[in-house]
Amino acid sequence: MSLNSFWFLLIAVLWVGYFVLEGFDFGVGILLPFVSKNQAERRAVLTTLGPVWDGNEVWLLVAGGATFAAFPEWYATLFSGFYLPLFLILVSLIVRGVAFEYRSKYGKESWRGRWDIAITISSLLPALLWGVAFANIVRGVPLTKSAAGAMEYSGGFFNLLNPYSLLGGVTTLFLFISHGAYFLALKTEGEIRVRANKMGQQAGLLTALLAVLFFAWTLVSVSHRSWVVGGVTIAVVSWLAALYSNFRAREGWAFLYSAITTAFVVITLFLALYPNVMPSSNGEDTSLNIFNASSTHYTLKVMTVVAVFLTPFVLLYQGWTYWTFRKRINPSQIANAETGVLDTIHP
Repeated sequence: MSLNSFWFLLIAVLWVGYFVLEGFDFGVGILLPFVSKNQAERRAVLTTLGPVWDGNEVWLLVAGGATFAAFPEWYATLFSGFYLPLFLILVSLIVRGVAFEYRSKYGKESWRGRWDIAITISSLLPALLWGVAFANIVRGVPLTKSAAGAMEYSGGFFNLLNPYSLLGGVTTLFLFISHGAYFLALKTEGEIRVRANKMGQQAGLLTALLAVLFFAWTLVSVSHRSWVVGGVTIAVVSWLAALYSNFRAREGWAFLYSAITTAFVVITLFLALYPNVMPSSNGEDTSLNIFNASSTHYTLKVMTVVAVFLTPFVLLYQGWTYWTFRKRINPSQIANAETGVLDTIHP
């Protein structure tokens, strides 16, 4: 395997990690007002994310950094052409992090209600826009060669809002909602668990319908059909297993199969791309691939040494975090659910 292919594979793995971990994270945020009916239940729902949500976002930072270092042409074209949707995602992630921290400062219902709305919206937007962005990359976008020889995105913002990409966005949105519901059913007790199980089944059936439409459209559009069919088959079987497990209230298995499905959705999209990293709708001559978009061989070699050394430590640390906070959470365990940490200072 060439270093170019290795780094394409590694970036795909990083996106798999991000979608699997941040996917349930977004899903829980979207479901917050629907699975919780009082402050104790809302605190319990958010406590399931408390130890892990910021660690989940590290996968995005590493994926972006790896893309910048290994394929600078891809990074430059992607982040300039998709500037507005990526900017909206960035703002959402910032607002989401602030909302997690600030909602607990005061116990006033209106204060917490506003931050809860912020959490829901800032979870929904990235879940939708990541699907739109990746669907556009697979479909191909208009690229032209600049005077300096670099490839530039020549379409506008509304060119990204085509029917195929919007279907991809809605599919990832409901995939993450279902994934989040399975996570909540696994991590909570009482009424939250019951509601999450029910919502996971409803959202899961809708996700299955959307995924069939999206993958069928993808198969018509791509050339590596045998690879894509293999990935789609695994994703479909895993999703059916997740629905069955959730129906039987086997939350651990439901979440595992949901994670496998999410992983293979990303893997299938990268299989559809390879060896391109950003196909051009204007023809292969203007497409970016793992060779014309990559850094030098020496750069890739040095990066490989660093990645092989550091990656196991990151995986071990995050695995330890999930193991340490593996127990279920019950709203009855939440002490002083109606009180914020600053209420005693500013009553």
